[in-house]
Amino acid sequence: TSSERRSYVPVGWLEPPAVPSNAIRVLLGAGLPDFALLTSAMHMSWLRHVGGRLESRYRYSIGLVYNTFPLPPGGREALSDLDPLAGGILAARVEFPEASLSDLYDSELMPPVLRKAHRELDRAVDRLYRPKGFGSDRERAEYLLERYERIASPLAAKPRARGRRKKDR
Repeated sequence: TSSERRSYVPVGWLEPPAVPSNAIRVLLGAGLPDFALLTSAMHMSWLRHVGGRLESRYRYSIGLVYNTFPLPPGGREALSDLDPLAGGILAARVEFPEASLSDLYDSELMPPVLRKAHRELDRAVDRLYRPKGFGSDRERAEYLLERYERIASPLAAKPRARGRRKKDR
């Protein structure tokens, strides 16, 4: 659950001996490309439009948000180009060692260097989906919903087998 006032849901890295609570979501084996995509305006747009809510706060769901989020047309391979930009976000965070993720991602307190790093990442992620990018969150959401529908349509249209085929018997 994260504040609706944030431009980005804070995503961080855990190292042993840290033990996550049941209040967070964990992506085992995640790398910089995963981090980049999950901290982008594109992913936030998806969360805002398909995710759940707790009062007015965003409620992140693996089933509704993460598993249904449409990857860019180039698939996971295209995400490796985002590594330096993800690194830029992490480097900007390191400049504020005393600040928590909650402090860094407060809409009124977010350091300009971190905001700039996110904007650079957002432009790059947008271009992975569409070369001309997007002018608004609404454009992102409309594009993602159309993309999801195209991706999911073949699954809905596929007829179910009514019984075993002869060669399966």
